[in-house]
Amino acid sequence: MLQRQRGTTLDILLKECYTRRHCQNPVHRRTFASEAVSPTEHQVKNVAVLGGGITGLASAFYLSEAFPKSSITLYEGSSRLGGWLHSTSVDVGNGQVVFEQGPRNLRPSIPNGMVTLDLIQRLDLQGEVLMTSKNSVAAQNRFLYYPDHLVRMPGPGLSVLQQISMLFTEPVFKGLLPAVVREPIQDRRSSDLSDESVGSFLSRRFRPGLADNIVSAVLHGIYAGDVYQLSARSLLPLPWRYETEAGAESVVIGALKGYLEDYKYILAHDLDLLRNLRVRMLSEDGKPLRGMESFADIRKSSIFTFRKGIGELATRLEHVLEARPNVKIRRNTRADSLHLVTDAHSKKIRLKSVGGKTGQSLAEKDFNHVISTLSGKTLSALAPGRLDVLSQTPSVTVMVVNLFYSNPSLLPVHGFGYLLPRSVPFLQNPERALGVVFDSDATIGQDNVPGTKVTVMLGGHWWDGWDVYPDEEEGANMAKSILARHLDIHEEPQAVRVGLQKDCIPQYTVGHFQRMETAREDLEKHFHGRLRVAGNSYTGVGLNDCVRSARDVVDGLVSGKGKTGLDTFRKEDMWRKVPKELQIG
Repeated sequence: MLQRQRGTTLDILLKECYTRRHCQNPVHRRTFASEAVSPTEHQVKNVAVLGGGITGLASAFYLSEAFPKSSITLYEGSSRLGGWLHSTSVDVGNGQVVFEQGPRNLRPSIPNGMVTLDLIQRLDLQGEVLMTSKNSVAAQNRFLYYPDHLVRMPGPGLSVLQQISMLFTEPVFKGLLPAVVREPIQDRRSSDLSDESVGSFLSRRFRPGLADNIVSAVLHGIYAGDVYQLSARSLLPLPWRYETEAGAESVVIGALKGYLEDYKYILAHDLDLLRNLRVRMLSEDGKPLRGMESFADIRKSSIFTFRKGIGELATRLEHVLEARPNVKIRRNTRADSLHLVTDAHSKKIRLKSVGGKTGQSLAEKDFNHVISTLSGKTLSALAPGRLDVLSQTPSVTVMVVNLFYSNPSLLPVHGFGYLLPRSVPFLQNPERALGVVFDSDATIGQDNVPGTKVTVMLGGHWWDGWDVYPDEEEGANMAKSILARHLDIHEEPQAVRVGLQKDCIPQYTVGHFQRMETAREDLEKHFHGRLRVAGNSYTGVGLNDCVRSARDVVDGLVSGKGKTGLDTFRKEDMWRKVPKELQIG
């Protein structure tokens, strides 16, 4: 059951990990405002933020808190802020429904989800949160479609016998258990193999069916990407590590050792983040704040969104920034070029922008620092010959089709929705759908009219190389065909919204980590710590990842420890062993 929480639910969630013994190691008290050195000392008199999506908005917000006396200018090439966050309230005659054309919910995950929750508190958005229980049908029922029917994934709500039976009877799981048993005796990878695709890695360690039938579907839901193109080192860093870990040399054994020895691996910068966030949750005398002891509601939570849609986060950031005197938002103004200028006393970034009603008005301005939240490919074009490696990160295009039906009893099953693996026969998925979300199950309480609301996602890597895409009518018909074939839904929807999101999800293809290492070196070499990057081209494509990257890039500027926004991409081992109790259970 999903309920709207107005009390301390999010407070409890943020504080849960901080009551764990390991998180209570002594740390230096540090917040943006408390450790920010004066702009004169740090030469942070004026800062530009490129891009008005969620990463750009969050970056400007954190900057305005860390440097309240500095001038902050946010550049956005279009008239609308929020980027891929796009929630729309649609009148369906007898009420309103919310359609999401981009991200639709958030997970209270460790650690990145904690940053988003902290931001929600800072913005006083707690009262607008809609939270889905871990016991809800959406949390417990998740499906794949293979080869010609829906398959419920093993998990909560199913008995052990039901789950074991499913593993032996459903074709999607064929050969999986023997592959897991044999995995420890597979040869470890060659020492000169620095990366490979997720599909190659899983096929080598287990069997191709795991990649083709299951993991490809999961990656369709997150990246809309190809399991045989996406990087194993970047997307599966811990299994990748386990294969060469001394004493394990196996994904299965590495995971079992952690379970039996009661430890887990966590990246060093994630551990630092958790410790720093803890500071915000304690009183000045170091005692836990009120509400920290009660975890009952949080243990039942799975995902959350906002009453008016996920776009409410961007809207609140926009309103807060517009009210701050040290922040200027320049809409319809895009960056055209940037380069480092130096004199005897300082280094600055000279930014040329293009804007005005005709889009031809040119302006130049020098900034002490620039944070780019643009795509890597776009930033590369602004600095030709200096950041060329960033142009090598491709992106995929996704068509999102929202449909609302007045009949509330249309779905043959209930749950979060289903994903389609790459191995589904063509005749079962000629439209090249990636997945279907049962929004009316996943976000109960958001709409004020009964009915069935679903979202169909099409394209992604299946459309790579296409120059022409389906139009809105074609997209709507394709979505309806999918629903008719898979779910036996033949009614006409009461409302439809179709959006083509071009180049919306960057693809962390094989070699991503090495390319980001090179990009870090190039940023240091050509911009001397004056240009930093953040956003979904670099450290994660999810909404939580983007908010985290915004916080990290500003934190690096405040502390002086981060020079590029890519400072974690280094050859040395960044993993740390910590007690398993650090993880929220």
